[in-house]
Amino acid sequence: MNKYRLLAPGPTPVAAETALAMAVPLPHHRGSAFRAVLERVRAQLAPVFGTRGDVLVLTCSGTGAMEASVVNLLSPGDLAITVRGGKFGERWSELLAVHGCQEVPIDVPWGQSVDPLAVERALDAHPNARAVFVQATETSTGVLHPVRELAALTRDRPDVALVVDGITAVGVLPMPMDEWGIDVLIAGSQKAFMIPPGLAFIALSDKAWAMSERARLPRFYFDLRRERDTQTKGQTAWTPAISLVLGLSDVLDRLHAEGLDAAYARQAVLAAATRAALVALGFRLVAADSPSPALTATFAPAGVDAAALVRRLRDDHGIVVSGGQGDLKGRILRIGHLGYVDRFDVLAIAGALELALAAEGRSGTLGVAVTAAQRVLGSEAAMAAGRSRPD
Repeated sequence: MNKYRLLAPGPTPVAAETALAMAVPLPHHRGSAFRAVLERVRAQLAPVFGTRGDVLVLTCSGTGAMEASVVNLLSPGDLAITVRGGKFGERWSELLAVHGCQEVPIDVPWGQSVDPLAVERALDAHPNARAVFVQATETSTGVLHPVRELAALTRDRPDVALVVDGITAVGVLPMPMDEWGIDVLIAGSQKAFMIPPGLAFIALSDKAWAMSERARLPRFYFDLRRERDTQTKGQTAWTPAISLVLGLSDVLDRLHAEGLDAAYARQAVLAAATRAALVALGFRLVAADSPSPALTATFAPAGVDAAALVRRLRDDHGIVVSGGQGDLKGRILRIGHLGYVDRFDVLAIAGALELALAAEGRSGTLGVAVTAAQRVLGSEAAMAAGRSRPD
C-alpha cells in the first residue's frame, strides 16, 4: 500500500480541515450567512494580491479569468502584445484570435524568461497596443517572468494595461499589484489557495477599470463590471461554487494566521530543497536561470525516459507529478511544491526518485537526493521557515 501524494503543479493537495469545511450543509448563496463568508474572503484576498481594490471571485477555471481579462479590456481589432514562452503563454494568442483581436507575439525559448527590453521595443514599435499579456509563472516550463520590470514599462502608458496570469504565482511569492503597477492580476483556486479547481480570482487597477468602460468585446457571464457591482453588495452575479468558497475561507484564515511572508519563505525553501535533490541525481532544470518557487520542471538524466519515470512514481510509489506539455511532452517532469506541501513531501519525492532510478538500473542513487534535500531543509533559515505551517 502506498500513501497517495499529489505533487503536481496543479491541482495541489487539499488539507483535511479544508475538505471538512467544504462538507458542511450548503448555505443559500443569496442568504446572509454566505454573504458574510464572501465578504470576508474578498477582504482576505486583497492583501494576497497586494491591492486596495476589489478582488472578484469567479466560478470558473483560471482560463475563464484569462478570457475575462481579454473581453473586459479590448475591442474588436485591438492590438495586444503577448509573451509566449510556453503552453500557457500561447493561450493568450488563442484567446485573442477567438475574439478578433490582433497580436504582436514575443516568442521566448521555452525555459527562458522574457527580456524586458524585448517588450519595451514592442511597445515603442506599436504605440497602438492596448495590453501586454504575460504569465508570472509559466507552468509548462517552471519559468518566472520579470513581472515587476514589465510593470515599470506599462504603468506610465495610460492606454496600455499589463495583464498577468498569476495562477501559479499568487500566494507563492509576493505579487503586489498596486505597488508594482500591475493592471490585471489573475489567480486560481487549485494552486497556492489549496482548494479544488473551480474558482478564479481577478483584480483590476483603476486604469484597467477605465479601459473596461471603453471596451466593446461582447461579454455576459464574464462582465466584470456587473460582477463588481454585485459582489460589493455581498453576492455574486451568477450562482457561485458555494462549497469552494467555504473551503477558501478556511484556507485564507490559516494562510493569514501563518503570515504571508512566512508562507512565501516556506515555499522558497521547499523549492530549493527539491532542486538540490534533483541536481544531486543528475537531473537538469528546464528553467535554470529564472525558476519559479511554485514548481520545478526538469529533464530526466541522460538515458532515462521521463514519461516512464512519471508513471513509475505514480504506480510504484503513489506520487503524482506532471509530465511535459507541447514541445516538452515526454521529455520532462514537473514537480509542484506549492500550497499544502511540507518538508516531508519533498523528502518523499526525493526518496521515490532514488528508488525509481535504482529500479532503472542506476547505481549509486540511494540516499543522494534525500541527503541533498535535508541539507537545505536543515539550514538555519529553512528551519525558521519550517516552523510556519500551511495548516
